[in-house]
Amino acid sequence: MKEGVHMKYTLITGASGGLGRSFARECASHGQNMILVTRTGSKLHGLKEKLEKTYGVDVEIYSADLSVKEERQKLFDYTTSNHMIVENLINNAGFGNADAYLDTPWELHKNMVDINVVALMHLSHLYGNEMKKRRKGRILNVASVAAFSAGPYMSVYYASKAFVFSLSQAMYEELKGYGVSVTALCPGPTGTNFENTAGLTNSKMFKVFGVEKADSVVKRGYKGMMRGKAIVYHSKVTYGFNIITRLVSRKCARNIAGRIN
Repeated sequence: MKEGVHMKYTLITGASGGLGRSFARECASHGQNMILVTRTGSKLHGLKEKLEKTYGVDVEIYSADLSVKEERQKLFDYTTSNHMIVENLINNAGFGNADAYLDTPWELHKNMVDINVVALMHLSHLYGNEMKKRRKGRILNVASVAAFSAGPYMSVYYASKAFVFSLSQAMYEELKGYGVSVTALCPGPTGTNFENTAGLTNSKMFKVFGVEKADSVVKRGYKGMMRGKAIVYHSKVTYGFNIITRLVSRKCARNIAGRIN
């Protein structure tokens, strides 16, 4: 970051692992400066050094708990006060949990909504308004194949991704006349640590859909974002699942989801 100089950046949330790290590598390979946001910044110092040395880009690390409104505002204030123009916003932060709704602690449900939904909404509102003023910008929201159906035993996660999917498409239509695109990326099971943190190591989902490599999902998502696409499916399988859930009854779709979760 050059003091007093307006520089363009891609801001990536949830950057410390999984799709976030892959997005950082992909963006760096295209010469983009980045702001990597994570709860624990120390996890990213090695990645920062490697990307800066390999690609000659500027990588800034910002530590924040995005479930907290004040910390999201501080992130926005930090970027604007340092003349950092966020040209691309990648809302990747999120997590899931596999258990019955009533068997899951309330605080876990609330935290999931705060991260998966509220943080994404708030950052999209803050940076989206800046993009609209400039009449230029891109937002990529990581949704999921889970957005296409109700999900017994992962109810809040599925609901959060359905919200992201719907919001992204609405924003796409509202902003397309202002030079701003909003893309919903809908991956299926992906080779990150998600299945472990969500308690899905024995889930049939990974056998039904297969496991996609994180880098492959990210390349497809990045390409779609740069082209200004509204929706990006990571494979023919996830696109097919979207079609199936539209053709069958809601009861059938949720029964299928409940069996594979």
